[in-house]
Amino acid sequence: MNAPTFKPVADCALLVEYGTEIDDEINRTVIALDHAIAAAEIAGVQEVVPALVNLLAVFDPLQTDHVQVEAAIRALLPVSPASDAEAAHHTLEVCYEDAPDLAAVAKACDMSAEAVINAHCAATYRVGMYGFAPGYAYLAGVPRDIQVPRKSAPVRDIPAGSVMIAGPQCLVTTIKMPTGWSIIGQSSARIMTGDPNRPFLFEVGDTVSFKRIRREAL
Repeated sequence: MNAPTFKPVADCALLVEYGTEIDDEINRTVIALDHAIAAAEIAGVQEVVPALVNLLAVFDPLQTDHVQVEAAIRALLPVSPASDAEAAHHTLEVCYEDAPDLAAVAKACDMSAEAVINAHCAATYRVGMYGFAPGYAYLAGVPRDIQVPRKSAPVRDIPAGSVMIAGPQCLVTTIKMPTGWSIIGQSSARIMTGDPNRPFLFEVGDTVSFKRIRREAL
């Protein structure tokens, strides 16, 4: 893997980028670098935000600058991709009954609805990043057999707890909002914890699996 590039962002952040296309090894490396920066306690760095192919190191410009932060991060390189074996694992219960897009996904994949459910439950997913909405953890690992593209137009008022897929990613919604992803189930899992010290159930790099339940168990 190539060494990352460093780009200054405003006067208080540094973008560390390993690539421009989603890749499991790149994401695991980003997660490992996030952990390394946290452990190093670099002077002036206030927050590190990992994403799929890059991370943003936010710092106090009164304490440090781009040059010093870049030098400190370069001193941590190279890092080995993070291992799922060292990550926390979470199992979420999902009801697949009456999911609005399950039949359409099954048809698109030339599978039965039961086969789609089995494939979804058999996989292990990894939290690659948090997205644009609170608690929106993007989970990599949707089996290739059930990968479907986003819809051509979003659907409004999708309820919280919707389990949905698009391409290689899965997501459990936390608030009502529109989406173009395919909804294949519903979960009562609380992704947003209400704890200010740990606001979300998952940490980036954690792994997730899904367990099927019946509607009456929700």
